[in-house]
Amino acid sequence: MSRTWPVVLLLLAGCGVEPSAVTDRSEAPTGVAAGPTLYFVDGEGVLRPQLRRTGRLGTIFDALGLLLTGAGGSALHTEIAPSAVTRVVVTTTPEVIQLAVPLTDRDVTPLGIDQIVCTALGVHVQSGGARTMKAQVRFVQPSPESDVVRTCPLISPGS
Repeated sequence: MSRTWPVVLLLLAGCGVEPSAVTDRSEAPTGVAAGPTLYFVDGEGVLRPQLRRTGRLGTIFDALGLLLTGAGGSALHTEIAPSAVTRVVVTTTPEVIQLAVPLTDRDVTPLGIDQIVCTALGVHVQSGGARTMKAQVRFVQPSPESDVVRTCPLISPGS
């Protein structure tokens, strides 16, 4: 067996496999998380991220369900009216995440729409998805806001 070892090494050395340099292609996925980041509003009317510790990142569906339950005991608030229904239908295409929320357009302010969009896109990015993805919020009663494809002002495509 000791005589075959040098032959194996020679065969491996001659197979053309060479070490490669480290390449910098893109950001690594960051799916390991203590929970999803939800977006709420501070006293000055600015979106603020809030980690909801669930023990896992979960899905966009899960995160939006948590968002619709409210800000919890924090100093932040929501611009989304309370609803007994927290189920959001999430449909993903290569360019857009469509979110059918159990709300009317009167139940959500423009900042509340940003909360929904940022929470959905935040989970998407944290799961390793592209920062260039957009989201579209659809209400139970269609409105002009339903046709707008949006990005999150806090998640820039270049960062």
